Amino acid sequence: MAFKTLKTKRKAISLVALGEEIAQRRFAVGEVFVPRNSGTRRTVSKAALLEQIAKIGGNW
Repeated sequence: MAFKTLKTKRKAISLVALGEEIAQRRFAVGEVFVPRNSGTRRTVSKAALLEQIAKIGGNW
C-alpha cells in the first residue's frame, strides 16, 4: 500500500475495469466532435515551431 494513512470511501478499481467503464460511457454518448484550435492566439515561438514541423512534412 502506497499511503498508509490514506482512507478512501471508494474501492480501488483496476485499469482494465476503468477501461471498460470508459468504453461503455463512450458508446452511450456516441462520437464527440471536438474542434481543433483555430490558432489565432499562438505565440511567436509556437508559430515558428509549427512552421518548422510543416517544413519537414509534419502536420500538426
